Amino acid sequence: MSERIPATTEKKPSPQADIINIHTLSVYVNNQPGVLGRICAVFSRRGFNIESLVVSQTRDPRFSRMTIGISGQPEGLHQIIMQVSKLVDVMNCQEHTDRDAVAKEMVLVKLAAGPDERTEILQIVEHYAGKTVDLQEDSLIAMITGNTDKVDAAVRLLGKFEIIETVRTGKVVMARGAAET
Repeated sequence: MSERIPATTEKKPSPQADIINIHTLSVYVNNQPGVLGRICAVFSRRGFNIESLVVSQTRDPRFSRMTIGISGQPEGLHQIIMQVSKLVDVMNCQEHTDRDAVAKEMVLVKLAAGPDERTEILQIVEHYAGKTVDLQEDSLIAMITGNTDKVDAAVRLLGKFEIIETVRTGKVVMARGAAET
């Protein structure tokens, strides 16, 4: 008789789950195949989870910038940064906080929006400085950008309507002042 393997939804959170923090890393890399996989392997070996990932080519097409939101034990963060920095195609890896960088996200929210709900939905979107990017007879898509708290609040308030779908970016960050990201 074989043992039953529990589904991932049945796993209990680790006893240390309450001390896990979200950290935002900026990683400047050579724009080469396989770089992301090697970076992800470092996080996995150290027990960090990738919460969000944004990758884009820089102004110089030879390089890309990765903005990675990770969660894990705070005491392991310095070691992660050091290990990622040592990878062959990594030029620079550093953590950014709200104090030293500007961080923004974007969410697209598709809502069922008949004539009765449309006005209130549009008022909420306008309040959060969002834009309507698609409008159909029975639905609309709103785009809201800002810091994490603002995006969370907008989605929470729009949650009283029928949300059909959401798609959310991770954070993008840029160092303040003359510092490089």
